[in-house]
Amino acid sequence: MNDPVAAWHRLAGEDTVLLDGFHALKHALRFGAEVPVAVTADRAATLALADELAPDVRPALEGLLTEVEHAVYASLVPRPHPTAVAALAVRPSRAASLARLARSPRTAPVVVLDHPRNLGNAGAVIRLAAGFGATGVVTTGTLDPWHPTVVRGGAGLHFATAVERLEVADLPFGPVFALDPEGDDIRGVKLPDDAVLAFGSERSGLSAELRARADHLVSLPMRPQVSSYNLATSVAMTLYHWSAGSVSAP
Repeated sequence: MNDPVAAWHRLAGEDTVLLDGFHALKHALRFGAEVPVAVTADRAATLALADELAPDVRPALEGLLTEVEHAVYASLVPRPHPTAVAALAVRPSRAASLARLARSPRTAPVVVLDHPRNLGNAGAVIRLAAGFGATGVVTTGTLDPWHPTVVRGGAGLHFATAVERLEVADLPFGPVFALDPEGDDIRGVKLPDDAVLAFGSERSGLSAELRARADHLVSLPMRPQVSSYNLATSVAMTLYHWSAGSVSAP
């Protein structure tokens, strides 16, 4: 690429997302992201890091990476990453994401974040969902799950699962298990592979619309007088419970 900076400015926008740092780029490449431009302030160091941590993507990085001055790299990102690597990836189409969510039979749950508020928490949940092999992560409400801060928190793993924003009425098929303090203890409940696992917002819990849609209310074990878990922790506990009881889980 003759002028990566010109290409960057031409491509940056609604159809692309920032991959901030080596690990985000590594994960995106592993899961098939289309990456039209990638820059680094130290190409040799980045390729050496790939040799050490991700030899599987080393050939792709070698063809993609263009070295630029550190000041130029820093001008392209909100804040420089310690690895001094950044790239733009093409955001999957909404149609493609919806098709992944609708695929049947489903062998892993869909995670629903009902009106989430914290961008970092949403990113952490997407990273968790990818790690557990969840079919996808859906948000309701106003938070954009492809917001740059969410993508940063997801470490490039948006490309390892389906990520989309939907109305409650349009949630994917499957029995809805909603987390609620008044629900049945999850330890006595088997979560099926086609479950839709719904989690309320960090501050106000489940919306009335999502609660009405739920087929089952379940709760996580919690010591008395402890008010709540972090959202990502709740998702991790629930997905672990599913994976431990599912013979078809990865």
